[in-house]
Amino acid sequence: MASVNKVILIGNCGRDPEIRYLPSGQAVANVSIATSSRRKDKNTGEMIEDTQWHRVTFYDRLAEIAGEYVKKGRPVYIEGRLKYGKYTDQSGQERNTVDIIATEMQLLGGREGGGAPSGGGDYSAPRASAPRPAASAAPAAARPAAGGFDDMDDDIPF
Repeated sequence: MASVNKVILIGNCGRDPEIRYLPSGQAVANVSIATSSRRKDKNTGEMIEDTQWHRVTFYDRLAEIAGEYVKKGRPVYIEGRLKYGKYTDQSGQERNTVDIIATEMQLLGGREGGGAPSGGGDYSAPRASAPRPAASAAPAAARPAAGGFDDMDDDIPF
């Protein structure tokens, strides 16, 4: 049976990315993304905003792109997968971690002086799996021609 580990986030960057390079030369960038939801408190009727912080890690070329274009406060779309881990803190207590390993990123919003490519950007990490099939495999002759009113069918039911 196949399984899926996929996360999609749309949120705001909480800090500028931290970029480092592994001894192998592989680029790694880490950033925090904030997502918010709003709900109405049943007792007081006040709107309560709940903000969740997500740790996102980029690798290779995607890390370099994130380091160049992602800035604190900018809205961003992230696709990736969850990765769970454990570490022992300074007091000897074992802690759990949840990271999102980003595979795709799209910058949202305007340029805001950040130097991002016009219209935002859609960036993907290289995939190890087979490429996605083409959107349309129909031959060009089977596609309808782009014409005016003369090409429309006269049997319109309204």
